Amino acid sequence: MPSPTIRIVPDKEQVSRDATDEFVRLAKASIAARGRFTVALSGGSTPRRMFELLAADPYRSQVDWPHVQFFWGDERSVPPDNKDSNYHMANEAMLGKLNLAEGQVHRIQAERADRDQAARDYQAEIARAFGVDPDGPPPAFDLVLLGMGPCGHTASLFPHTTALKESKRWVVVNFVRKFNTDRVTLTAPILNRAANITFLVAGADKAPALYEVLEGAPNADEYPSQLIRPDQGQLLWLLDVSAAAQLKKTKPTS
Repeated sequence: MPSPTIRIVPDKEQVSRDATDEFVRLAKASIAARGRFTVALSGGSTPRRMFELLAADPYRSQVDWPHVQFFWGDERSVPPDNKDSNYHMANEAMLGKLNLAEGQVHRIQAERADRDQAARDYQAEIARAFGVDPDGPPPAFDLVLLGMGPCGHTASLFPHTTALKESKRWVVVNFVRKFNTDRVTLTAPILNRAANITFLVAGADKAPALYEVLEGAPNADEYPSQLIRPDQGQLLWLLDVSAAAQLKKTKPTS
C-alpha cells in the first residue's frame, strides 16, 4: 500500500488551486493513456471553488472535456435542483458551463423514494460505464475527490453507520442519525480501488479529527476517513495550515 502524500498550504484558496492543478494533470494523463478520464466528485465548499476554477480559463481550456466522465461519491436525499444537492452544486459551479453531453454526467438519483434501489441502480450504472460486471470487483476511477467533515466522515460514510462495514457493494444507502436522513454513498471497496484519491481539507474545525485520522489509533468506526487506504493507487491529502494545526508526527511531502 503506497504511503500517502501530505501537502500543507497556507489557506483554503490554495487547497482549491492545488486540487485544480491535480485534476488537470490527471485528466491530461488519463485521456492520453486511455482516451478518457473518470472522476468521482464530492460536495462541500472547498470543491465548489475548485469547480469554479475548472470552469474558467486558464484551466478550462487545458482539459479535453468531451472525454471526461463525471460521477459522485455521495448524494443527499433531495431533488437535483435543491440547494443541498451535491449534483446541484457541481452543476451550478462547473458542469452547466462546460457544454457536456448527457451521457458524461452520472448523477445519483437519491431523491427517489426507494433509495436502496437507487443505490443498486447507481452501482449498475457505474458498471455499464466501465464495462464491468456489477456483481464483480469494483472498477477503478482515475480520480476520487473527497472532503472530510469535523467528525471525520468522508463521502457519506459517517461515524457508527452501517455503510462502514460494507465489504462488497460499491454503493449503498446509509442512514445518518445525526441528520435523521438517508444518504446514498460509495463505499470503501470502490473508493479504495481508485488510481488517485485527493482529500481537500481546510479549516480549524477539522483539526481535531484530522489529527485522529492521520496520527491517532486505528478507529475507523469513530473516524471513517481512516477507511480510505487505496489498494494500489495514490492518496494525496491537501491541507491548509488551520486544518493541519494539531498534527505532530506527520511530515509534509510533495
